[in-house]
Amino acid sequence: MFDIEYKGGNSIVISGKKTQVVVDPKLSVLGLKDVSVKDAVQLATEARFVTNDADAKICIEGPGEYEVGEVSIRGVRATRHLDAEVDEPISTMYRIEFGDVRIAVLGNIAPKLHEDQLEELGIVDILVLPVGGNGYTLDSVSAAIVVRQIDPRVVIPVHFADKSLKYEVPQDEVDLFVKELAAPVENVGPKYKVKSASSVPQVLTTVVVDRS
Repeated sequence: MFDIEYKGGNSIVISGKKTQVVVDPKLSVLGLKDVSVKDAVQLATEARFVTNDADAKICIEGPGEYEVGEVSIRGVRATRHLDAEVDEPISTMYRIEFGDVRIAVLGNIAPKLHEDQLEELGIVDILVLPVGGNGYTLDSVSAAIVVRQIDPRVVIPVHFADKSLKYEVPQDEVDLFVKELAAPVENVGPKYKVKSASSVPQVLTTVVVDRS
């Protein structure tokens, strides 16, 4: 049905038969080449991760509901981890539906979701969230708490320590999150392939995708 690739930072690429979704493609802020969004749906959890590439099919960087090809997308406003509760939210979480599989991508959000945000995200099968911590994004403990709030079947950690990336602050190793969540682990290499809704594990599983 679709593949998920991890590109570094919060960036992932979800490729279906007819539609490709690229999340946070501007990796030049981390010292890598930006991810191509040609003919793809570009999603940005924050405006600073947009490439402004005219070749994108559409660029989405805010809350709302969208239908593009075989994909349904809902953007949910969120406060960033770096911001105070009183600050105006400038981050966007997304629920992306490929057929009957629902993927949530969170970005650099505050460590607790409100009930209205959870309601907007709805049922989630696959959750993608940062785990690197050190004051920049969710750490292993707060990420595990968010996972339990959302209650997905699969968790894909992103935004963790990587020698090839120039993060503003050092990021923790992914193993810290894996140990904290204490769920079964699958190391799938450079792509997580989802053939159907029934192929997604029924019990909470951490899926580690190698950066490609």
